[in-house]
Amino acid sequence: MSLIEQAAKRLEQLRQAGVELPDEPANIPVVPPASAINQSAPLVATEQLNSTNASKPTTYPPASAQTILNLEAISASGLLTPDAARSQLADEFRVIKRPLIANAMKRGTAPVLNGNLIMVTSALPGEGKSFSAINLAISIAMELDNTVMLVDADVARPSVLNMLGLPPAKGLLDVLEQNSVDISSVLLRTNIEKLSILPSGTPHPRATELLASDTMIRLLDDMASRYSDRIIVFDSPPLLLTTEARVLATHMGQVIIVVNAENTAQAAVKQAIATIESCPLKMMLLNQVRTSKTDGYGYGYGYGYGYGYGHEK
Repeated sequence: MSLIEQAAKRLEQLRQAGVELPDEPANIPVVPPASAINQSAPLVATEQLNSTNASKPTTYPPASAQTILNLEAISASGLLTPDAARSQLADEFRVIKRPLIANAMKRGTAPVLNGNLIMVTSALPGEGKSFSAINLAISIAMELDNTVMLVDADVARPSVLNMLGLPPAKGLLDVLEQNSVDISSVLLRTNIEKLSILPSGTPHPRATELLASDTMIRLLDDMASRYSDRIIVFDSPPLLLTTEARVLATHMGQVIIVVNAENTAQAAVKQAIATIESCPLKMMLLNQVRTSKTDGYGYGYGYGYGYGYGHEK
């Protein structure tokens, strides 16, 4: 049955149901939605048909897959947002991201293999790595020339979605379990134009093995090379708590170790650095550095930063 015949049949069904319809202009078939037949809704869709497209089936664009972030709530939680007023935190992350972007885009002093794969980790839990990873990703998304993907690779204790006010979702582990490198069905495209999120996915008892698999290597290679302007930020587990972070670090071009300036013992930092000797570029980010004046968050701390390049000796 042709589209016009289907439209005529549905029109007759509406009329029999007592729905009052407007007069139709000549040569324009009235195509009511299927729901109107059951609900007697007076909504009518119209479409002009001509000889060039009358034989083609009607196609509709797919529903939007955009994930809406509540930017007001995110800002209230202390995280950066693209439209926020200038702040100390925003300025500090502008400084922090600059050498990372240069290395990612091969504009640094020396080429960095997989420089656009950036892992944010810490020695121990509670040092602010997830907070730092999210802020870094949002800050990079504010760039004019780069897009960014934020990957929640802390598969044992994922927190990125929760911190952004989003429900759990399929993600990285689901893709790896399917032996696939196609993340299109689980990638969350957000209302921050240049930011997308890859959740950690469904918890898996062999998460470490999945992260160390050949599929993960192929996925990382695909991520790193698919888009020349894309920078990928991984929120990974603490280095001294699980083995997943050490496995992940072997594939990264840049690793940032977040250190709580007031609480992390120097021995723990040294031990954490020793676990990622194979990574070509390691940096240290001091979190909760005591400042001379109280910042906008009301607890008297800010961000400090420091960089250590090259292999540890």
